[in-house]
Amino acid sequence: MADYKKETDGPQPDSADGFDTALLPDFDDDFVDEEDFAEFARALQAPETSPSTEDLTAPQPEPQRFITALNDWRPIHQRVRKRKKHNKKPPRRGKDETREGIFYEVLKYPLLLVVFGWLAFLSIAYVLTRFYIYAYERSVTWRGRRQRLRRELQNAKSYEDWIKGAKELDAYLGNDAWKEKADYAYYDSKTISRVHQQMVRLRQKAEAEEKGGTNETKAAEELRNLLEACIKNNFAGMENPRLWSESYYGTKNLLQDFTDEAEKSLSFLLKSSQLNQENKRAMFKHLSTNFGRTALCLSGGATFAYYHFGVAKALLDAGLLPEVITGTSGGALVAGLLGTRTNDELKKLLVPALANRITACHDSFWVWFKRWRQTGARFDSVDWAKRCAWFTRGSMTFKEAYQRTGRILNVSCVPSDPHSPTILANYLTAPDCVIWSAVLASAAVPGILNPVVLMKKNKDGTLAPYSFGHKWKDGSLRTDIPLKALNLHFNVRFSIVSQVNPHINIFFFSSRGTVGRPVTHRRGRGWRGGFIGSALEQYIKLDLHKWLKVLRHLELLPRPLGQDWSEIWLQRFSGTITIWPKTIPSDFMYILTDPTPERLARMIHVGQQCTFPTLKFVANRAKLEHVIQQGRRQFRPRSGHDGGFVSVLSEDDLQSLLKRSQKDPSGNVAPYPLSGSESSSSAAPSRPGTPVDLPLGFSFSTKQKQAPPHLDTKTDPSSGNPAIPGSPSLGKRLSGWWSSLSPRDVNAPSSPSSSRLRSGPRNKRSISPPAPSPHANFRPNSMIELRPSQHVLRPSGSSSPSRSGSLLKEIRRQSRVFVDDDSDDGGALADFGDAGKRYDGGGDEAGDDPGLEDYVGDDEDEGEHEGEVQSVGVGLGLQG
Repeated sequence: MADYKKETDGPQPDSADGFDTALLPDFDDDFVDEEDFAEFARALQAPETSPSTEDLTAPQPEPQRFITALNDWRPIHQRVRKRKKHNKKPPRRGKDETREGIFYEVLKYPLLLVVFGWLAFLSIAYVLTRFYIYAYERSVTWRGRRQRLRRELQNAKSYEDWIKGAKELDAYLGNDAWKEKADYAYYDSKTISRVHQQMVRLRQKAEAEEKGGTNETKAAEELRNLLEACIKNNFAGMENPRLWSESYYGTKNLLQDFTDEAEKSLSFLLKSSQLNQENKRAMFKHLSTNFGRTALCLSGGATFAYYHFGVAKALLDAGLLPEVITGTSGGALVAGLLGTRTNDELKKLLVPALANRITACHDSFWVWFKRWRQTGARFDSVDWAKRCAWFTRGSMTFKEAYQRTGRILNVSCVPSDPHSPTILANYLTAPDCVIWSAVLASAAVPGILNPVVLMKKNKDGTLAPYSFGHKWKDGSLRTDIPLKALNLHFNVRFSIVSQVNPHINIFFFSSRGTVGRPVTHRRGRGWRGGFIGSALEQYIKLDLHKWLKVLRHLELLPRPLGQDWSEIWLQRFSGTITIWPKTIPSDFMYILTDPTPERLARMIHVGQQCTFPTLKFVANRAKLEHVIQQGRRQFRPRSGHDGGFVSVLSEDDLQSLLKRSQKDPSGNVAPYPLSGSESSSSAAPSRPGTPVDLPLGFSFSTKQKQAPPHLDTKTDPSSGNPAIPGSPSLGKRLSGWWSSLSPRDVNAPSSPSSSRLRSGPRNKRSISPPAPSPHANFRPNSMIELRPSQHVLRPSGSSSPSRSGSLLKEIRRQSRVFVDDDSDDGGALADFGDAGKRYDGGGDEAGDDPGLEDYVGDDEDEGEHEGEVQSVGVGLGLQG
C-alpha cells in the first residue's frame, strides 16, 4: 500500500508553513553564473551552421562578388532602404514539400475552406454535447447521498482521508461485491487463480525446506521458474486499467492477493540460500527485462503545467515517485525541479511559497509587446534562462543531476528544421547538456520564445554550443509524451501521464470511467451521459481527428509562424494511467502569467486530488518493481563504482600477461609491464626479473600452483615454465580461454572474432586509484566481464584441457592494485541520494547497492549466461 504517514510529508498547501519562503531550500541563491549566460547570448547571436558543410568548426569563406556599375552615370554603391528585421517573412513550403498538378492547384483552397468550415461546425457540436452530458450527470447521477459522499471525497486534504471516503462510496454503490467476484472479462481470472495457488504452495514448501536445513532445492527452483513465467508486463491482463475503473479504491481481491503473494515470493528468493548468487542474478535480470520500469510524464501547457506540482507531491508523499521522469515545455520546468532535488528537498519545495520563485512573466504588457514586435517573441531568451536556472540548480548537466539524485531526467526538444528528428535529452543521449538550456528549448513555442541553442558543459566547467549550434524549440509540437523513446532507452512499460495541455484537456472524456473514477450511472454498468451522449461524443471527436489527418496528408495545412501545427492535435497524449487535473476558466486568462501563492495552492491541491485515485494502482506495480530492482542491484556484476574490479589493461597488456602467467619453478611470477614497450613479445624472456615500480607502494606476488596430476606437462623452452603439451598459438589459446570460462557452453564452438578484444592502443591508460565517489564514476558503456572458470575441455576437439583458472586468478590478483576489495558491501559506497530507496520512503537493506545503471540498457551483461564472457569493448571488468 502507498505510504500516507503524515510525519514523512512536507507542509500542506493550506498550512501557514506552506506560504513561508524562509523554509524553501536555496530560496535566496539564484544559481546564476554570468559567464555561462554571456556564452549563451553569444551562441544565440552566432549564425546557425549547416550540417552539410565539411568542417563545421572552421570559418566559412565568403563568396566572391563581381561588382560593377549599371552604367557610366550611375555609381556602384547606391543608397537603398534597409529592410527591417521584424518584417522578415517566415519560411514557406519549398517546391520539394508540395505536389504538382492542375487539380491540386485549383482545388486546394476551396477544399481547405470546406474542411475548415466542417471542423468549426464539429467543434461547436462537441461543446454542446459535453454540456448535455454535464447536465445529464447532474440531474440523473449525482443526487442525494451519492453526491454528498462524492463531495466529501473531493474535499479530502490527505490521502488517508481520501481512502476513507472512497471506501464509503464503494460500499454505498455496491462495488465491494464486484471485488469479491473473481470473474471479469478484461483479465484471465482462471490463470491468475491457478498461478496464485501454486505460488503459495511452492513458497511454503521452500520455506519449510530452508528452515529444516535440508539440501533440497527443488521447491525453490520451481518457484523461480514460476515467477519468471508470470512476473511480466500485464501478465494475463493484470495491469489492464479497466480492472481499476470499476471502483474508487482497489480492484479484484484475487488480483490483489496475487500481487501480494508475488511480492512475498520474490522477497523470499531474494534472501534465500537455496539459490546461488549467479542464479539470482540471472533471475532478476530476466524479470527486470520482462517487467519493465515506470515513468512519470509531464506534458506541456504553459502555466497549466503548475498542476504538475500537485501530481508530483501526491506521488512523493506516498513514496511512489518514479525514478524516470520526463517533461515537455512547461512540464520540463517541473521535471527539472524534480530531477535536480532530493526527496527531502522536494517535500519542502512543493508548497505555495514556490510561486515567489516563478517570475518568468515579470515584464509589463508594453515591454513584451515591443519585444514581440521587434523579435517576433514575447520573452527574452537570456533573461528567461537566468530565471530558469534556479529550478535546475544552475548550469547542472543531465549527468550531474543523475549523480546527485539518482533520478533519470528527460526533456523533449524539437529542432527548428521541420524535418529533422526530435531528441530526448537525458544522461545517456546528452550527458553534458545543460538542463536549463534544454528546458528553455522545450518551452520555445513560436511567437512566445524564439528557438534557442542547447549548451553543453566542457571539462573545465565552461559552456559551449551543443549539436553544432543548431537551434531547438518546443517539444510539445511533436513529442509531448515520448513513450517510444522512453521504452527504447530505459525499458519503460508503465507510464503515468499528467496531461494539462489546454487544447487537449477539453477533449478528454472517458465514457466508461477511468482509474479510480468509475461510472456511477446504473451502478457502474451504464455510460456517462447515457448511451446517446457517449456515442455522440465519440463520433464527433473521431471525425475531428479524421479530417485533421486528411488535411495533413493532402498537404493543405498552412504554416503560421513557419511551423506545422498538425502534430499538436494528432500525436499521442495518454499513457497507462492518464491524470487530467480539472481546470477552471480563469486558468485560460492567466495562461501566460506568473501564479500567486494562493493560485498555486489551489493548483497543488487539485493536482493531488486527481492523483489520489491512481495511487493504489501505482503502488501495486511498485511493490514488484522495487523487489526486482533491489535484486538487480544486489546481485549485479560488480564494477569500479560499486566495489568491484576495474581493469585498465589494453590488448597488448593482456597478451603480455598471458605469457607471464606461467610461473617459474621458484614460484615467482614475471612482473606486469606498465608501458607499451614492456608489453612486447620480447619483453618477457629478455627481462624476466626486472622489478616494476607500482603506484602507492603496491607489489605483485603469487604462490606456485601445481599442475593437476593427470596432465602430462613439459617445460617451455622459451621461459622454462611447465607448459601444456601441444599448446596452440596465442590466438587459439585466447579463443579457447574465453570460451572455457562458461561451464554450460563446453560443447559450443568458440569464435575467434567474438572473443577478440576490441580495445587496441587507444585503450591504454595510466594506472590510478579509483575515484573516491561512486556517483562520479560511470561504468563504461561496453566492457568485458570475466566469470569464475574451471578446467574444461577445449571445444575444438583437443584432448588437452585449458589452464585458464590460474591466469584468471593472476589477473584478479594483479588487479587488486586498483580496487580494495576487502569490504563486502562495496567499500566506499556512499549514500546514493534518493535512488534505490524503497517506494514507501525507507532505505535499502544491507548489501543493496543502488549502482548507477539499474536498468538503463540493461548494462553490460545483455544476453549473458552463467560464466559467459561478453566481448564488447573498451575495458575489462573482473568479478571478484
